[in-house]
Amino acid sequence: MNAAIRAAVRTADSLNISVYGVWRGFQGLVEQDWRPLTSRNCANILQRGGTILNTARCEAWHLPAVRAKAAQDLRDAGVDALVVIGGDGSFTGAELLNREHGISCAGIPGTIDNDLPGTDRTLGFDTALNTAVQAIDRIRDTASAHERIFLVEVMGRSSGMIAVNTAIACGAEAVLYPESEAQGYDALVTQLKAGWQRGKRSSIVVVAEGDSTGGAYKISERLQSEYNLDLRVVVLGHIQRGGSPTALDRIWGSMWGAEAVKRLAAGETSFYLGSQHGELVTNPFSRIRDPKPNPPKELAALAGILAR
Repeated sequence: MNAAIRAAVRTADSLNISVYGVWRGFQGLVEQDWRPLTSRNCANILQRGGTILNTARCEAWHLPAVRAKAAQDLRDAGVDALVVIGGDGSFTGAELLNREHGISCAGIPGTIDNDLPGTDRTLGFDTALNTAVQAIDRIRDTASAHERIFLVEVMGRSSGMIAVNTAIACGAEAVLYPESEAQGYDALVTQLKAGWQRGKRSSIVVVAEGDSTGGAYKISERLQSEYNLDLRVVVLGHIQRGGSPTALDRIWGSMWGAEAVKRLAAGETSFYLGSQHGELVTNPFSRIRDPKPNPPKELAALAGILAR
């Protein structure tokens, strides 16, 4: 996210446009907590994880009167447009502000789940993916040495994007994720048994936190109870949300941050940016209500083939 902030500020500066940073998202709009951002105070943030603006949920934003006051506060401060970085909740909030009060809004997709309609890439996904792969590479060493099965839980409450991609990149023996119709507990047992019969003495199973089987700990309890296996569970958790962003996240963040400002300056008023087949694209905010994308079937199939 910091790459996008930096690019937006520097692009605006090149167009002689002043920029304010809103602290803690829509909560900051409600509390008028915004401060000037310049090329100087946005220096050396490119490599930092998270966001320098901090973030928070804002239940009050659901109230029309709260949005109306925030819109008036923005006008009183001379603010013409907003750049909003986030997911479907953030984009819905931006769309309401634009539709109800005419505040121009541009969205930049930012969620590690990579599950927004209209884009095949979101900020944070590549960094979270690489963090998970690096961790599992280390877990693989001890799994092999001690001949154990490790169940590694990655983030993805309703999306298997991280799980499927991680499974391929780290050579997992199996992957469980919310959208899978074919993969479940019984299929997992079948895969593990097939591996044992081929002489495998260790396995890595990647589990998305929202998997229908109940997550890594529930699966572990059942496997230990039914088969008396020597298992270990590792929950990567919020380690996937931090750390220095990858080059890919920095580059796309920079491109989207710059493009958002350029399009707002050119008069566009309501859109969010995305990527399709490597090309930068724009979407109307209304598209955020389309069905969320599932992991590509070919990737899911590949994960199964490579695990054999």
